[in-house]
Amino acid sequence: MQRMPIALDQLPDDVDALKSLVADQLARNEQLTTENQHYKAQVLTLTEQLNLALARRYAASSEKLSPDQIRLFDEAEAETQAVAPAEDETVTVPAHTRRKRGRKPLPETLPRVEVIHELPDNERVCPHDGNLLAEIGEVASEQLDIIPAKIRVIRHIRKQYACRCGHCIKTAALPPQPIPKSLASPGLLAHITVSKYQDALPLYRQEAILQRIGVGLPRATLANWMIQAGTLIQPVINLLRDRLLAYDILQMDETPVQVLKEPGKTAQSKSYLWLQRGGPPDQPVVLYDYDPGRGAEVPKRLLAGFTGYLQTDGYDGYNAVVAVNGLVHVGCMAHARRKFDEAVKAQGKKQSASNAHRGLALIRKLYRVEKQARKLTPEDRHAHRQRHARPILDELRSWLDESLSQVPPTSATGKALNYLHNEWDKLIRYLDDGRLEIDNNGAENAIRPFVLGRKNWLFSASVKGVQASANLYSLIETAKANGLEPYAYLRHVFTELPKAETVEAIEALLPGNLSKDQIRIG
Repeated sequence: MQRMPIALDQLPDDVDALKSLVADQLARNEQLTTENQHYKAQVLTLTEQLNLALARRYAASSEKLSPDQIRLFDEAEAETQAVAPAEDETVTVPAHTRRKRGRKPLPETLPRVEVIHELPDNERVCPHDGNLLAEIGEVASEQLDIIPAKIRVIRHIRKQYACRCGHCIKTAALPPQPIPKSLASPGLLAHITVSKYQDALPLYRQEAILQRIGVGLPRATLANWMIQAGTLIQPVINLLRDRLLAYDILQMDETPVQVLKEPGKTAQSKSYLWLQRGGPPDQPVVLYDYDPGRGAEVPKRLLAGFTGYLQTDGYDGYNAVVAVNGLVHVGCMAHARRKFDEAVKAQGKKQSASNAHRGLALIRKLYRVEKQARKLTPEDRHAHRQRHARPILDELRSWLDESLSQVPPTSATGKALNYLHNEWDKLIRYLDDGRLEIDNNGAENAIRPFVLGRKNWLFSASVKGVQASANLYSLIETAKANGLEPYAYLRHVFTELPKAETVEAIEALLPGNLSKDQIRIG
């Protein structure tokens, strides 16, 4: 109950009573101060939530990365991301640097068809003196043309041979096929796989495209082919895993996936896709694995036998494998930067010199150092970081220690500060080795094909389907990481893998062991 103010003439004359009254008032003032701070914190939190919601609602979509990474492997894939325009050519002029507008020339590797245009005979006469015009040169321009995909039938004719005795008949063998007794050639399988998993073209759309050219292939058949193709390449995936775990630097990330028919789980429950990225720098490996859970046992299973550096975000599920395997845990500075960026947005446009701005500015300095060191050798990169990044980190640490007690922990800035504080030892570990990255963006970028496809990749029907999808995504992304064109690589694998009878023959099919010339088509 709130007390009414006491008039001066009503104050007690007794000293003890007066002391008691003052003590009560001081306690009441302290209570009101606490309540006031609580309400201020609530107002701050609500204001930040509103500002952040507005920022997300009206921000440019090109920089957005949705946290909703669910529903990735189904039969309704995503719309492809619009291709970014080519960078403009830079031209230096005396006063300043200017970007030269216009298209980049078309690749020289593309075949050319020349179409000659000549003046009609009646226009080859000079209107002034009537003489015939002489050819003095030519003006060339180029257009990009495309011929729709052609489909053909490969007719295998197996010759038969017989002896006059009538007892000996032999038939020429059919080369091993990726899917025996099916219509699927290696080229068709590669096309469907790349269209589905690289270009986000769902099987029902591929069914319609094939139907337009007179080929009836039900999507159920296409889906079954994808499952069989994912099973076929399992030996290649196994060798890629060996290569991944043999190197001492590995990045991991995970994202939800929905599987409709999963034993012991409802159709609406979440399962998870786990990503691992690593391997030697000249033979990188990107692997995806499916698991119904997100617990600590999954990384322990996936990283059995691995030793070295493990780089992740702040998820605690990796701590167990770090302890069991004796790994060196490396953090992700991009997550810290993202939290400060959100804190800046949460404060609104009027704030320009807050703690959030200060933290974000210092982290951006670290990334400028990384940009400068990008092309250096690991040894030079390490030295560059020690000289330029370490002083910035020292400044960041001092500022962090001063700011932690000044900001409400429930605010966006407070959460960013606490993340930076709790993850600090992991976040600065990249200074120890020039081969390490400042963040886990490599792993996050590898998951991006699924994130971009979230609108149409609603679910996977079965565990077999999601496991096959994980294998096929692994092979496509690893091929891309090694500079190989996915269709050409998969066509090569689907052609040669059925013939491979030894580990050496399978190992020769790994993306890091092949060149563009070895898989060139035509």
